[in-house]
Amino acid sequence: MRTATLYRFRLPMEAGVILRYQRLKTRDGFLIHLQENGQQGWGEIAPLPEFSKETVEQAGEAAMAWLRQWHLGAEPDESELPSVAFGISCALAELQGKLPQDADYRKAPLCNGDPDELIVRLSNMSGQKVAKVKIGLYEAVRDGIVVNVLLEAVPDLSLRLDANRSWSRAKADSFAKYVNPDYRNRIAFLEEPCQTPEQSLAFARDTGIAIAWDESVRDEGFNVEAQAGVTAIVIKPTLIGSLARCCQLISAAHNAGLEAVISSSIETSFGLTQLARIAHWLTPATIPGLDTLELIQSQLVRCWPGSTMPVTRLDELAIVWRS
Repeated sequence: MRTATLYRFRLPMEAGVILRYQRLKTRDGFLIHLQENGQQGWGEIAPLPEFSKETVEQAGEAAMAWLRQWHLGAEPDESELPSVAFGISCALAELQGKLPQDADYRKAPLCNGDPDELIVRLSNMSGQKVAKVKIGLYEAVRDGIVVNVLLEAVPDLSLRLDANRSWSRAKADSFAKYVNPDYRNRIAFLEEPCQTPEQSLAFARDTGIAIAWDESVRDEGFNVEAQAGVTAIVIKPTLIGSLARCCQLISAAHNAGLEAVISSSIETSFGLTQLARIAHWLTPATIPGLDTLELIQSQLVRCWPGSTMPVTRLDELAIVWRS
């Protein structure tokens, strides 16, 4: 006997969360709950505006269509919508006991705000000092100066940078100009600095600053391969698809000598805790990029360990479909 429920959530964002072109005011999505033979599994379906190819409404319709088939005993095909495929695959993995409970709750802190305060915070970090800086939102020269200041002030710090394909090659070069060549090897990677992969590869070759593929991983025809200057690929499951697809990419990356980094697409605490479990399972040697919890004003059902943020309970969510 199979039963399934689809819940809808809408959580307020903190002020000032801006995606590419718009302010994100709420985080919207669904929780999927599967039950069979006394076992249960959960997943989060939360397409990210401007980054996901599907809308929340499209994701909800696709999830309901899959659930209608599944609860009648069918084994439906994987959804073509990445957020739906990922959420359902997590629920199935929990249901089947395939998603381990152990989790990697380490975070590469997302750095923003006053550089002096950041330096104190980063200096006081325990363990491996890895942090992330979003760049490309302001002038490239300013970004270069800030990155250089952080690397100079905290000698054992390693930075992951993310430019979201923001720069022309000339702007990327102006960024690099202000980063001391002696510090560049402590930039673990810069995600897609330029508007095309070819420009990004040339930038890495000419500056010695390592890059990582992020948006390119989701482009049609992308192949994981060893390339000069590339050290990592970034895996954002909500944008990529099912656990099986993520496993394929991670395996290919490791076989090519690349690091694979599990990263957030601003999931709720529910989704982040599952991502932490996936990271511990599939990329145990790599600190995941999951420092987005505090961008949302409330946690959702499952809490991040140690967080004192308020929690939205399951009984506060609307049920949009039930078998």
